[in-house]
Amino acid sequence: MIIASNVTKKFGKLTALNNVSLTCNRGECIALVGPNGSGKTTIIKSILGMVVPDSGFITFNGNNILHVWHYRNHIGYMPQIGRYPDNMTIGDVIEMMKDIRSDAISLDDDLIVSFGITDLYNKRMRTLSGGTRQKVSACLAFLFNPSVLILDEPTAGLDPVSSEIFKEKIISEKNKGKLILITSHVLSELDELVTQLVYMQDGQLLFHKTIDQLCFDTGEKKLTKAVASVMGQSKITSFGL
Repeated sequence: MIIASNVTKKFGKLTALNNVSLTCNRGECIALVGPNGSGKTTIIKSILGMVVPDSGFITFNGNNILHVWHYRNHIGYMPQIGRYPDNMTIGDVIEMMKDIRSDAISLDDDLIVSFGITDLYNKRMRTLSGGTRQKVSACLAFLFNPSVLILDEPTAGLDPVSSEIFKEKIISEKNKGKLILITSHVLSELDELVTQLVYMQDGQLLFHKTIDQLCFDTGEKKLTKAVASVMGQSKITSFGL
């Protein structure tokens, strides 16, 4: 569905991506992890068309994404920090996005209902807590029923109940055959969600394995310990962006 082929991107003397090749298929929930400066954000922005590779290319459903944008209608993106006009209400933001995407065939308002967002429609964005802002970003990412979801630190700031609601929604969408890409600082948050793991470091893709294969190779049952074993560390609890 999404294939990155030998993608390289430099920012001045910094090589953010170094000949990265990655294949992401439908029905998979793929964790993208690695330390600070590993290239995770750059590969995500490259998939979204926000960064243009210096060499290599990315295809979406077999078509090169370079200089095209229609494929983005099939992607729901949840940024780590959602930025919205301060004076607009939650309802204003959601209705504005519906107007922009008036060509959407179907809407998915499950999270709007589950998070109780309709009760908060009149709240202005500047007054929202980080967790509520995160809920709005999640609702918008899923709203237009995309076939691909890219979620950057999706559970950050969510309370335990909301986090579980969100995880159940992610699993449900994966089971429908959608492709989901997740970055997260906390590997323990991903245990129940992901089917594959991509580990990046210094702009390079070090490994891409199914969770079953990773656990089999390491003899570990938990994702955190399995990654720690692969990287030769005694304990890994989190990664930075």
